[in-house]
Amino acid sequence: MGHDIHEDAQEELAPVATARPGASVDMSVDLAGVRLPSPMMTASGCAANGREMHRFVDVAELGAFVTKSVKLGAVSGRGTPRMAETDSGMLNSIGLQGPGVQAFVERDLAWLHSVGARVVVSVAGSTASEFAAVARTVCRSPYASAVAAIEVNISCPNVANRGLVFACDPASSHKVLTLVREEVPRGIPMLAKLSPDVTDITEIAAAVLRAGAHGLTMINTLLGVVIDPVRLRPHLAGTTGGLSGPAIRPVAVRAIWQVTAAMRDGRIPTVPVVGAGGVRTGADALELVAAGASAIQVGTAAFNDPTAPVRVGHELAADLERRGITRLADVVGIAHDGGLG
Repeated sequence: MGHDIHEDAQEELAPVATARPGASVDMSVDLAGVRLPSPMMTASGCAANGREMHRFVDVAELGAFVTKSVKLGAVSGRGTPRMAETDSGMLNSIGLQGPGVQAFVERDLAWLHSVGARVVVSVAGSTASEFAAVARTVCRSPYASAVAAIEVNISCPNVANRGLVFACDPASSHKVLTLVREEVPRGIPMLAKLSPDVTDITEIAAAVLRAGAHGLTMINTLLGVVIDPVRLRPHLAGTTGGLSGPAIRPVAVRAIWQVTAAMRDGRIPTVPVVGAGGVRTGADALELVAAGASAIQVGTAAFNDPTAPVRVGHELAADLERRGITRLADVVGIAHDGGLG
C-alpha cells in the first residue's frame, strides 16, 4: 500500500534543517589549560549569580558564567542612588553587596553546578588574606567541580594600605595573587582582573604574572563622577562610581593591545587575556579579539538585553564565517600582525 496522502504532505512541508550562521567555526578557547566551548562570558556584577539570566538564556551555553564578586562576609553595599546613566554608558556604585562566601557557595554555586554551568568565581577582599580565604572556601566546597577559574578582582580598596586600590599598586597586586595561588588547586586557572586607572597597565600585569596568575581579565570599570544638574552635587551617594558601557571600549582595546604587545615582545609572560569593556555586538567583540583577547565578557549590554552574552557569541561566529575564518584562535591578536591584509 502507498503512503497516506497526509503523511506525504507533512513530509513535503517539514522544515529543512539549516545550520545556525557561524556553526562551522571552531569557537573553543584554551583558558590556561581549561577548554571552553565558547569564548563568551558574562562580566562580574552584571548578571547577579545566574538565576535571573537563566530565564532568558541557558547559562550553560556560555563559555563560562562569571559571578558577582564574593567577599568573606556579608556586605550591605553603598547607599542609594547607586547608578547613573551617562552618554554611551553608566556609572555604578553598588559596593560589592552580597551575602558572603558561605551563603554564595550553598545557594548560588550549588545552583550553577546543578544546571551544568562552567563558573568563573570572582573573589574580592579588603585585605590580601581575605581574598585567599574566599578562594579557599570556594575551592574546597562540594561544588568546586563547576569552577572553571577564579577571577581575582583586585580593583578593591586595600584597607590595610590607606584605601589604595590593590590593582593600582604592583606590590599590593602581587601579594594578593601570591596568597590566592596558595589556595587554588592545580587545574583551576587564576585570572587577575586589572583596572585601567593606572599609568602603566603592563607594570601591574607583570606583577600579577610574577605572582602566578594564569591569565588576565581586562578591563574593569573606569572611575567617574556624575554631577546632578539640578542640585549641583554628586549624583551617586558614594560620589564616585565605575564607568562601563560602549564609552569605555576604546580604553579596553588599548589596554589589551598594550599588554599583548608586551607579551609578544617578551617583556612579560604570554597568558590568555579575557577582554571586557563595552561589548554589545559581535563586531565589538572582534575588536577586542584582534587586539589580543582570547575570550570576551559582556556586562552592561545585558541590562537591556539579557541574551547579549549569547547573542554576541553567535554574531562573532557568523562574522568569522563570512570572512572564511574557521577558528577563533586564528584571529586572536591578528591586529598586531597587520590584520587580514
